[in-house]
Amino acid sequence: MSELDEAWALALAEAEEKARAAGRKDISEYLALRGANDLIRKIGSDWLLTMFEKVAAEANRAGAGINIARNDEHHFKVGTANMVGRRLSLGRSVRVLLVETGWPRTPRDGFIRGGGLACANIKHLGIKSESEELRLVLNPGGTRVWIARGGKRGARSEIHEADVRNHIAVLLDDSRVQSRRS
Repeated sequence: MSELDEAWALALAEAEEKARAAGRKDISEYLALRGANDLIRKIGSDWLLTMFEKVAAEANRAGAGINIARNDEHHFKVGTANMVGRRLSLGRSVRVLLVETGWPRTPRDGFIRGGGLACANIKHLGIKSESEELRLVLNPGGTRVWIARGGKRGARSEIHEADVRNHIAVLLDDSRVQSRRS
């Protein structure tokens, strides 16, 4: 957890305590919900980034030569909303795969349309057709899941480890680079 995230969690906890002490049950309940949702967002984002790092590390152990870099203070736009979060960059030769996750932190950052808790982008630089936009949602059973919106998948579908492996396979697929040179 970054220092900013720690400070934010501490500020929310203090605000919740003050609201409770002042008899503002509505505000304390909202802040408790916000804290719970932030935890779900963090866990969901951690899972997605960790899964990409794990699969890239496995490929590296087999000799893939993927460069892995993280940025824990990343901002990106989804529509008009500003997402605050993290970015993972996976590079091999001239190919780059970016995975960015985040959510609006303050009211001025906007909101996620469609009821999502967080957003993510999986971007294959130079191969736009393989890129995907994701939303973190709670399924009817209350479990957090990343859902891909539209694109090559058509309808909404959940993201699983196999999908992460497919994205890494696209990064490693030299035939895509060779076919462009022909």
